[in-house]
Amino acid sequence: MEQKIKDALNTIRPILQRDGGDIEFVELTADNIVKVRLQGHCAGCPGARMTLKGIVEKVLKESYPEIAGVEAVD
Repeated sequence: MEQKIKDALNTIRPILQRDGGDIEFVELTADNIVKVRLQGHCAGCPGARMTLKGIVEKVLKESYPEIAGVEAVD
């Protein structure tokens, strides 16, 4: 499952990189929460939460309905 999540994040990565950011997979918890680390401009961006929920979480949940959510870690 972790590799599938990483592959899905790779499809999102160009969108973030276009704006000077990036995303890194950190872990998949036992309760199916995907933890990611936002990097570059995304790390301090005021719109990061919107990006995380509106793009990253949406893409992952559509591909893998068992995912309960996505959270950013420092």
